[in-house]
Amino acid sequence: MKILYAIQATGNGHISRAQVLLPLIKKYADVDVLLSGTSSDLSLDFPVRYRLKGLSFVFGKKGGVNILKTLLKLDFWRFFKDVKNLELKNYDLIINDFEPVSAWAGLLKKKNVVALSHQYSLTSINVPKPAKKACFSKFILKYYAPAKEGYGFHFKQYEKNIFNPIIKNELLQQKKQEKNFYVVYLPAFGDKIITSVLTKVVFTNWIVFSKHTKKTYQLGNTIVCPINSTNFNTKLLNARGIICGAGFETPAEALYLNKKLLVVPMKNQYEQQCNAEALKDIGVPVLTDFDKSVVTQIKSWVRNKQRVNIDYAQDATEIVVTVLKKFSYAQEVSNKIKTSVTV
Repeated sequence: MKILYAIQATGNGHISRAQVLLPLIKKYADVDVLLSGTSSDLSLDFPVRYRLKGLSFVFGKKGGVNILKTLLKLDFWRFFKDVKNLELKNYDLIINDFEPVSAWAGLLKKKNVVALSHQYSLTSINVPKPAKKACFSKFILKYYAPAKEGYGFHFKQYEKNIFNPIIKNELLQQKKQEKNFYVVYLPAFGDKIITSVLTKVVFTNWIVFSKHTKKTYQLGNTIVCPINSTNFNTKLLNARGIICGAGFETPAEALYLNKKLLVVPMKNQYEQQCNAEALKDIGVPVLTDFDKSVVTQIKSWVRNKQRVNIDYAQDATEIVVTVLKKFSYAQEVSNKIKTSVTV
């Protein structure tokens, strides 16, 4: 069986999930990797067959996406050309983690495309959504990387085809501590905004991971450093908690580690607004903005010892087996899956 595993690189979560799932899929099938997008801070530790520009967004510094820079960066002509030229005839299945080029190419060329992403879970009517109507955002969510069938990941298993989060290997069953600092990862905010808030909360220490700096520097009780996955994982393991955007993987990792969690969803970003509602649903506090007006709330959160207890124990192999069992065509792959389950 020949599989194309297509990954969106507009965020770190897709890459992080692929690092876990790819070796497992490779046990049962011949796999090529397609990567599109330009906003990830992580690199994939596997050979990439196709590297495409795709459709990416640009973070701003005031809590949301920079719409102007995003529009200037989009190249629809190249996107349509990549969709047309992507050769899929040798693939039995496309596993798609919210990657638009392969999704549209598969749809137009009548190939089997199965979604395996957090975004797919947001199409479920059982997943919490913001009260405010967002017809255009729902349209984008549905047609950005279309797939007739799929499986999702979310903070809770709202349906049988929604799995628990995939936790990266670097954090699984690792020794953790709680030292007197908190990690902050808010890529949609500029460093000046973040430090102007944190330096007013003086009875603890802050380590900020920033997309906007290449050098580490310190302001009072706040250290700002460039994004480095190894350093981030180490700090997260030893932190008391984390303040981050309402993405998916980082909040899920904090919950897995039983760390205190406070999230700030990106403005005008429907996925993060949905995630914020789901996190509220399980007891995680949410800020609607990050400026001097929230200093009192942050101080209260730091003093509060309450945290969400949730079990994310899940065998990633079972997820791969579930997907491939449904879409497997080659007998040898079916035999490998049966052997894996038996063992």
